[in-house]
Amino acid sequence: MSRHKVAMLTAGGLAPCLSSAVGGLIERYSDIAPEAEIIAYRSGYTGLLTGDSFSITPAIREKAYLLHRFGGSPIGNSRVKLTNQKDCEKRGLVGAGEDPLKVAAERLADDGITILHTIGGDDTNTTAADLAAYLKNNGYDLTVVGLPKTVDNDVKPIRQTLGALTAAEYGAAFFDNISNEQSAAPRTLIVHEVMGRNCGWLTAATARAYLERLKTVDYVDGMLMNPAMKMIDGVYLPEMAFDLEAEAARLKDVMAKNGTVSLFVSEGACLDAIIAEREAAGAAVTRDAFGHVKLDTINVGNWFAKQFADLLGADRAMVQKSGYYARSAPANADDLRLIHSMVDLAVESALDGVSGVTGHDVERSGQLRTIEFDRIKGGGHFDLETPWFAGVMEEIDQEFAPAD
Repeated sequence: MSRHKVAMLTAGGLAPCLSSAVGGLIERYSDIAPEAEIIAYRSGYTGLLTGDSFSITPAIREKAYLLHRFGGSPIGNSRVKLTNQKDCEKRGLVGAGEDPLKVAAERLADDGITILHTIGGDDTNTTAADLAAYLKNNGYDLTVVGLPKTVDNDVKPIRQTLGALTAAEYGAAFFDNISNEQSAAPRTLIVHEVMGRNCGWLTAATARAYLERLKTVDYVDGMLMNPAMKMIDGVYLPEMAFDLEAEAARLKDVMAKNGTVSLFVSEGACLDAIIAEREAAGAAVTRDAFGHVKLDTINVGNWFAKQFADLLGADRAMVQKSGYYARSAPANADDLRLIHSMVDLAVESALDGVSGVTGHDVERSGQLRTIEFDRIKGGGHFDLETPWFAGVMEEIDQEFAPAD
């Protein structure tokens, strides 16, 4: 076997799998290809373009198992689109008129890299696909294997992305505490905004995890901490139709009965309507290098709070976002199992010279395989007909229908 030089990078937003995936790759190569040299590009594609990397030393290899205990990324992230030359130039990542794909390819060649592992979501891996295609078309001998990371769980055709299961668990724990705010003031409206631009999976899964937590609790009858006051009263996803008047009428009865209302809202719910409303009012809508609207400037949760507060007669309305808390957590046991299987396949594929993204391919009977880059797409939607979701909505007594 020829001697390999392996590079890793993590990119995009954080997810509760990055540290463990990096640790897993180091461990796996140390086990089956210990002669392979490993480096990491600092801060994702930023480090690749600027040549900022560091070696995975024997001391790091020895302690790589500890990385499974941490959240965040031990090698740093950034959001860079290699096909957006103007943005890369503006940020000083390439010189005037330079093609970022060519700069990246030449950096990999100069560094002697034979295998590149990208750990990220759809933007990271579609960028990796662009890079892999450029390398192939321009005669570079290099294998690129991605690992699918995103709390949104919206990468097609992958059944389950890394980090999402953990994010749902931590989002539920976050709201378990926040829900107690209903006792701070009468007639309180609580909006829990959950990450998910195009896909409501995380919001739905967080609601499911939270309801499961409630079932493990004993309450003191006659006090304010009872099941009804801890209950979720509404869930709103990008895939669902939204009828403000009908929902306000339903929730007004809940407020009258319990003195509190709690809503779970995807950060992408009603997003198009909110953007249209902003632009019609003359407000600028900021987008990133990938063309995505910057959701932290939209504040979908605030929009829902404003829509409902007066209609429900709320004396107090609050919006709480679990995203940064949930996405920064260390991987839980379910994600660790998923990471382990995908990392093992990623290393095997890389050593065999097979490029792509590892994952359970829903278009191939859920088989865990290295999926071809040209089949990787973002913007996947949550299937509202998922059986467990129907159970969640029945439990909170909310009717729902798909968006047009």
